[in-house]
Amino acid sequence: MRFSRYFISTVCFFCLTLLTCSVMAQDSSHVYLDISKVILEQRFNKAVSSFYTTQQGEINEIFPGIEFKNGIQHAGPVPNKWVTKRIFLRFYICNNSDSISAAYFCPGYYFKKINLYRLDGNQLVPLPDIRPASSEQDGFRLIEIAPQDSVMIVSELSGVKTYNNLLRPRLVGKEHVSAFVAQLHGKYSQQNLITYVFCGLLLMMILFSLTNFFQGGNKEFLFYSGYALFMGGLLFLQTVFHLYASPFGFFFEGYLDFLLQATGIIFYMLFMKKFLNTDNTHPFLSKLYNTGISILLGAIVLFTLLHYFTTNYVLEYLVEILSKVLLLTLVLIYLVYSIRHWNEKLLRYLFWGNLFLFIFATLSQLGILYDTQFRKMPGLLNSSIIYYEMGLFLELVFFLAGLNYKNRRNIINETKEKETLKAQNLLQEYEKEIAVYKAQQEERQRISADMHDELGAGMTAIRLMSEIARNKMKENTPIEIEKISRSADDVLNKMNAIIWSMNSGNDTLDNLVSYIRSYSQEYFDATNVECRLKAPDQIPDTELAGDKRRNIFLCLKETLNNTLKHADASLVEIDISIGDELCIRISDNGKGIDLDKLRQFGNGLKNIARRMESIGGMYHIENNNGTVTTLTLPL
Repeated sequence: MRFSRYFISTVCFFCLTLLTCSVMAQDSSHVYLDISKVILEQRFNKAVSSFYTTQQGEINEIFPGIEFKNGIQHAGPVPNKWVTKRIFLRFYICNNSDSISAAYFCPGYYFKKINLYRLDGNQLVPLPDIRPASSEQDGFRLIEIAPQDSVMIVSELSGVKTYNNLLRPRLVGKEHVSAFVAQLHGKYSQQNLITYVFCGLLLMMILFSLTNFFQGGNKEFLFYSGYALFMGGLLFLQTVFHLYASPFGFFFEGYLDFLLQATGIIFYMLFMKKFLNTDNTHPFLSKLYNTGISILLGAIVLFTLLHYFTTNYVLEYLVEILSKVLLLTLVLIYLVYSIRHWNEKLLRYLFWGNLFLFIFATLSQLGILYDTQFRKMPGLLNSSIIYYEMGLFLELVFFLAGLNYKNRRNIINETKEKETLKAQNLLQEYEKEIAVYKAQQEERQRISADMHDELGAGMTAIRLMSEIARNKMKENTPIEIEKISRSADDVLNKMNAIIWSMNSGNDTLDNLVSYIRSYSQEYFDATNVECRLKAPDQIPDTELAGDKRRNIFLCLKETLNNTLKHADASLVEIDISIGDELCIRISDNGKGIDLDKLRQFGNGLKNIARRMESIGGMYHIENNNGTVTTLTLPL
């Protein structure tokens, strides 16, 4: 009987021991985790008790007063007021194997302080601070349990200053930390791929913008490249260091991400000011963007001071959220302004870009604020970064469309400016030519008047004196007196011709024809040669510059002189026709001209050819029952 009782007692004790070391509780109030059964990962959100406190001092001093509550006291990220405070977790672990078992404890991904303690009697004894070899796994701490042992573990935590402090305690197999991290990031491979592709697109935009800046010196491209650089850097680093418990990951998540985003938006506002030329065309927008830049600069300074010199994350988080809300408000104001100025096409392009950026940035911010609800959405829709990337991509598309429109408009404006400048230069040149022409006309008038008043009077006096002397001497008149009289007549005629050609009042085609008519008749009056002139009844009122009149007349005069001297003609015909060109045809019934012996005429014919060429005309001579000379001048 005693043996039976002993046997039953032994069996009961053994069973109780097994239950103690099982996953279930030694008693109804504790749940034990068997560390020997952890391979890759084991979460225990429900098998943990938590306590948040602001108390300072050694843990053994405050431990007796800690009132742990079952489970995690919140859903989603750690409340802002507790991010930098002391968070205590309590959980129970046993080792149901015959050898030492070990696993890494991971409370979450953004906890820079992780201290583990083991209850030994009434005291909490610190566990060795053993971490994985990789710095990217800095958020893991090793727990080792002796065979057939059980222990209560207390974890003291302090989080990184970020809204992503998700408290999700788990055990990860000692040899499987790298595999666990790889598996974790593999869940976001599709999201990461999209981000990397978009970062590549932003890199192309940076190169494109910098190339345009260095080629044209337009600061708008420099500002846009800065915007793309900081936003691309933000997205790239956020993807690379997402859920990586590393010192740089903590720095990025807690501080650098806000700095990159705020600086990028500052560059975007500078770009908008330059791209739209707001200082000259949209003063209201210029003030709006100056306000936004001032807000962001102030937010960066205040955020930095709060981050590095205080432990009050509530204020730090409030600065970040308020700055983003104010920026979204500024975007909304821009959208309203663009609607009021809808006729400006460039504003419309940027309106659509900013509208999509506003919508998706708002969705992204809501995804951050309501992380738990967003994680329930299917596929990529549960990622706040994807929403932001969609907004940036659509903004980029409409920016390129607006840039294309602006470039076309600038080319048109530059062409118009060049044409206007060219017209102004031509006008200036024309005005200079007019001024020179007027000066020449005035000088011609003066010289003509001086020749008429001075030389004309002198030559007339010589002619009269020679006539008087000849009349007094009658038959005894010396031959020299006769020569003087003839020379005086000849010089006086030449001078009158010169005066006529220099007088700007005669610069018409009608005056030229009239003068040719009177001169030719007078030239042959004292000869046996008959002169006939044929001209249109109606002479068009066409201006003919003095140099053209003079050279045509001198060519006609030289031709008539050659006819009188060399042709032995009895009839000279002058035929004048007027159309697109002035054509003067002088023909005689003389013996003609030997075209092979033109040198005998001296320089006369050469002078005719040279004069006609100088005024853009043509000269032609031929035999046709006499000599035919043709003078042609385009009108």
